Amino acid sequence: MQASRRFVFSPSGNSHLPLIVESIGFNPNQEPIDRPEGYPWYHWIGTAEGEGRLSYGNENFILSAYSGVLLPPGMPHSYRASTNKTWETYYITFGGDAANHILDGFAIRDVTYFRWEPDSPIIPLLSSMLKQLEQGLDLFGLETSTDTYLFLGLLSKYGQISNISVTRTTEKLAPLIRWMEDHYGNPDIGLHDLAQVLDVSSRHLSKLFQSTFGLSPYAYLVHLRMNKAKERLASNPELTVSSIASETGFRDASHFVATFRRHTDMTPQQFRRLH
Repeated sequence: MQASRRFVFSPSGNSHLPLIVESIGFNPNQEPIDRPEGYPWYHWIGTAEGEGRLSYGNENFILSAYSGVLLPPGMPHSYRASTNKTWETYYITFGGDAANHILDGFAIRDVTYFRWEPDSPIIPLLSSMLKQLEQGLDLFGLETSTDTYLFLGLLSKYGQISNISVTRTTEKLAPLIRWMEDHYGNPDIGLHDLAQVLDVSSRHLSKLFQSTFGLSPYAYLVHLRMNKAKERLASNPELTVSSIASETGFRDASHFVATFRRHTDMTPQQFRRLH
């Protein structure tokens, strides 16, 4: 496993630059982050390996390998590994007088979700930037600022931005997300039922979920059920595994235990003992 690397620049030291980099780094074991007030800079985070769940506002989606998201300043958000396995991330925070203009020029606006091919130059560029900083070759952040401009250009060129922005798509999906919150305990829910809530085809719904969250509608529902089960396991020790399985939409305890183990690499009882 690679070591964690983080470099933080003093904003006053490079305030003359049109694009100011506040921090850049690599985290081989991303810890949970909760920022109810958001971050004061533009914040990009992407997955190198593993998988994370990022939430902003009332929406959430999966960051799998070769995907990332750019959050604007002040956007409330949180993120954490989606399983107990490690989640490797790269991140950059930046601002500056020209940041908005530069992002507009690359057609990057609001909350923007990106996916890219494994052989794209996006991750290699970030790795190269960190190596340069480790060698002490950019004391004032000038090269890093220039490379960040290049990085944003590569995101625009190689990153597959959804034709429908994440923000607008999540607005369309919001009624279904709320419906899932109310009905996740029903084990009879299928893809057709989910599509009916929005009065769209199953195929169209799958495309919306894939472009927004990086997973299928039913996989999203299973993740929701897992989160609800974890809440009950941690906060209600009097509940049996069978009762939690029934409350969270599983037909029997064995199916619940198998699904829980697949998502967390531990049994519900092992999870309960840890919490």
